[in-house]
Amino acid sequence: MKNNLNQYVYSPYSNHDDEWCLVIGESGKAYPGVRIENIAFPLTITSMQGAICSCLGNGDSPKSYYIDTENEELQTYWIDQYTLSRLHQLPESATLYDPFMAEPGKPDDMLRSLIEKAVIPHSEFPVSALLYTEKGVIPGVNIEVNSWALGLCAERVALFRAVAAGAKSFRHLKVYAPKGDFSSPCGSCRQVLTEWMPDKNVELHHGDDTISTHKIMHLLPYAFSSKKLIK
Repeated sequence: MKNNLNQYVYSPYSNHDDEWCLVIGESGKAYPGVRIENIAFPLTITSMQGAICSCLGNGDSPKSYYIDTENEELQTYWIDQYTLSRLHQLPESATLYDPFMAEPGKPDDMLRSLIEKAVIPHSEFPVSALLYTEKGVIPGVNIEVNSWALGLCAERVALFRAVAAGAKSFRHLKVYAPKGDFSSPCGSCRQVLTEWMPDKNVELHHGDDTISTHKIMHLLPYAFSSKKLIK
């Protein structure tokens, strides 16, 4: 498992190639986490941040964690926030969380059912997403934590799960925000999605039951990029 997670780390801008973890939920499932950097550095998803949001978005509660590096940023925050206990060896009984699902025949119904898993104590504004990859479809919902900046939108939860599970080819994305006048990814999601799938389409399911389709690169014209930042 260690070697598999190591190879999924995405760190082209730093030397944190070994940042991965497992977060164990009350259900006994182990949620994999890997560092996913973004060229806009503050949008980098750390391994524990992503794994905990994945756990919460599955209706589970984080209980413990295993980590193989001390490079993890804000590790103390997550430990204190969820009273996590540290494991010193990989858990043998835990079942690795598999985010892949078969392509739904009725994606609209799937998006609506996912809304119930959104963790939104602050905004009460649920969002769901379906990311279509070469290995299957991956769900995502928005996750809010006490430190607002450390939560993740539905689009980034789905993308994080995909990368941490080894998906490499993304086909398209569907997003649903039932309370939104116009369902649209936030600026942070646009920046992250532009790095991973700029020429792919995002299908937006709006609160009035209409749908619009957009190429992701068109959502963020003149997105930040620079070859000077590649290590």
